[in-house]
Amino acid sequence: MAQHFPALFLLGASHHTAPLAVREKLALDAAKAATLATRLQATPGVKEFALLNTCNRVEIYGVAHTPEVLAKIDAALCETTGCTPAEFATASFQQQNHDVVAHLFSVASGLDSQLVGETEILGQVKDAYDDALAKRWTGPVLNRVFQKTFQAAKHVRTHTAIGSGQTSIASVAVDLAGRIFGELVATKILVVGAGDIGLKTVQAFQSRGSTHITVASRTLAKAEEAAAQAGGWALSLAELPEAVAAADIIASSTASPGFVLTRELIAAAIKQRPARPLFLIDLALPRDIDPAAAGVPNVFLYNLDDLAKIAESNLALREAELARCRAIVAERTASLWPQVANSLNQLGP
Repeated sequence: MAQHFPALFLLGASHHTAPLAVREKLALDAAKAATLATRLQATPGVKEFALLNTCNRVEIYGVAHTPEVLAKIDAALCETTGCTPAEFATASFQQQNHDVVAHLFSVASGLDSQLVGETEILGQVKDAYDDALAKRWTGPVLNRVFQKTFQAAKHVRTHTAIGSGQTSIASVAVDLAGRIFGELVATKILVVGAGDIGLKTVQAFQSRGSTHITVASRTLAKAEEAAAQAGGWALSLAELPEAVAAADIIASSTASPGFVLTRELIAAAIKQRPARPLFLIDLALPRDIDPAAAGVPNVFLYNLDDLAKIAESNLALREAELARCRAIVAERTASLWPQVANSLNQLGP
């Protein structure tokens, strides 16, 4: 069937289509996001757009006036991130019109997440829209779609039990630690990074009875603030070598573009505690912990994809709710799409 333009479009890659190494390459830091946005603004035929960038997805939503625009956006994303066109072609997907609405509804509701039912994604979608709105990247089409998305996500959360069980990456990480160590009261925990995920990880460990929690951050004041909530200790990243040697479990979630915990640092720490295993949980994208650290004896490393596999056992508890959620998404998409289609038609060729 021929596609009609102007069209609502989605171009992106997610955990469904791209392995961790490719998602890592596609991740947009502030500088890359600004560069990409500048290119999109300068691309003829792109009338509206918004960028959704999380640890599990990079997605560009927008309105295109011609089919050729989509190829230009594809090229702009590859050139901005350094991902090769061939690599991106195997890891990406495109959607248009009605399918875009259904997809965004599902994403914001947590139905498309690596941890199905997780709640953080709705806040991330809201932040992406707020940013696009403030910078005047959006217009009548995307404004309507995103505003209706938030209503749909709230309805799904209110009328189903999709969020039951361990549905945040922090809670899954701490659940894993509990399976390995049992009681966590005397276990020495090091949380690297004091951002949103770091704070939630500290809270999750505290809820499991952890009393030996140290928080390390590039900004010592942020580490102190996070550690104070758990009655723990705060360090700067410069003090990591000693802290790593003392820890039993390390959960890392910084925004660093390179490895915070290198293989060399981990290997040196293990030499100081040869009889004790060290469990590493990498919650960051790009990754904080050198994957080569898994080759150090007595070191056990888990990344985001590993945690998602562990969390699949919780998905069984919510399978019955998925059908109800998808029915809600389908119903609300069908209701909204005629309005969006009318807005697109009014844009003209």
